[in-house]
Amino acid sequence: MVEYVKPTNDKEFQENFAVKKPLMNPTEAYFESSRCLFCYDAPCIQACPTGIDIPLFIKQINTKNTTGAAKTIFDSNWIGNACGKICPTGVLCEGACVYNHQDVPPIQIGRLQNFATSHAIENGIKLYAPGKANGKKIAMIGSGPASISCACELRVMGYDVDIYEAKERPTGLTLHGIAAYKISNEEVIDELEYLQEQLGLNFICNKPIETKEQISELENDYDAIFLGVGIGPTASLNLPGEDFENVVGAVEFIEELRLNHHQTKVPQKVIVIGGGNTAMDAASQSARLGAKQVILAYRRDKDAMGAYGFEYKLAISAGVDSLFNAQPIGIVGNGKASAVKFVKTENLNGKLSNIEGSEFEVEADLIIKATGQSKQGAFLSLIDGLELDSRKRIVVKPDSFQCTNPKYFAGGDAVNGGAEVVNAAYDGKQAALGIHQWLNS
Repeated sequence: MVEYVKPTNDKEFQENFAVKKPLMNPTEAYFESSRCLFCYDAPCIQACPTGIDIPLFIKQINTKNTTGAAKTIFDSNWIGNACGKICPTGVLCEGACVYNHQDVPPIQIGRLQNFATSHAIENGIKLYAPGKANGKKIAMIGSGPASISCACELRVMGYDVDIYEAKERPTGLTLHGIAAYKISNEEVIDELEYLQEQLGLNFICNKPIETKEQISELENDYDAIFLGVGIGPTASLNLPGEDFENVVGAVEFIEELRLNHHQTKVPQKVIVIGGGNTAMDAASQSARLGAKQVILAYRRDKDAMGAYGFEYKLAISAGVDSLFNAQPIGIVGNGKASAVKFVKTENLNGKLSNIEGSEFEVEADLIIKATGQSKQGAFLSLIDGLELDSRKRIVVKPDSFQCTNPKYFAGGDAVNGGAEVVNAAYDGKQAALGIHQWLNS
């Protein structure tokens, strides 16, 4: 277990938040690529949501065709560099590697992917150009992974694309919502600028779309609209005292940390409520910011957590403590949170129940809620004819990602309710193909 000292400058912050997957050097990449068996009908390809031809790009690295490897990756996944770092490769491509059946470490596919794509980005290697202009314009609402993927694919096909973003900087979740030890701000921005220089992506930032009048203008000005709006802020727990000072959402906490680095301050005692991957990120990052005690509190037992096992282990290795079968029932304090009140739980015949008389309190100076995000229902209700399911996710056709209002297409978290960045990259590309087919049918 590592004990982190509170960082006071950016150098110390970078030391505490050193990336999990450091960039390979050419020698490391050559030897690692030599291990690949180049399987026929490779299971790693089947496990990749974007279907990257993994054995091919590894073979290209091994034969010193690093530029070719980068193109193989970007051809399938426009944000292949970011995904190489932040994808849960251990449960996707690397988890499917045949070496896992032989008690041999799987090929480090994510790091090889980063080696190839970083080579192209750092050297400004020209791989793509906009297609011949076809006179049609597409609007993207939101600038996250799904929108960027969709925009890149459309630009190659000759469409003009404008990407509307409410925040000051684009890239959505990748820049604002991913733990800092997975990918740095510079790496996210470098990949975006690389794509922007080649394809002429047009970002219109500080431009929230939030009225029916704005929606009508977009519908009049564009031939199709892609919704890459993601999901919203941290959902309310509806607990007494939830509005106290020092009670924050995990999404908002992570965004502040990504933007402000060591200037983000945490107190001595932190409680993170939740059992998903976002909870793990918030807890691990609190420890890396120098909190002396970080408790991860979850209402069910460890085996019921939604987080990947490796994410939980990462949090524990950072010094995070666990509190299972603890249901929060209130925030204690006088305008400022000082503790969380819990009740113990048990699983009876598959149903979670509170144990009567088992209430207890745990002191905390900061309480981070990591219990899911609210959906964009209010915004989506502005669009006529747009069907949402019972969980307020946008309903789309499975192949084209076209919405029930045919002028709209959608992808990413607004459709799947919250999945991986690589899933959003796939959705965006498929939606672009759907837009192209619809406008040319």
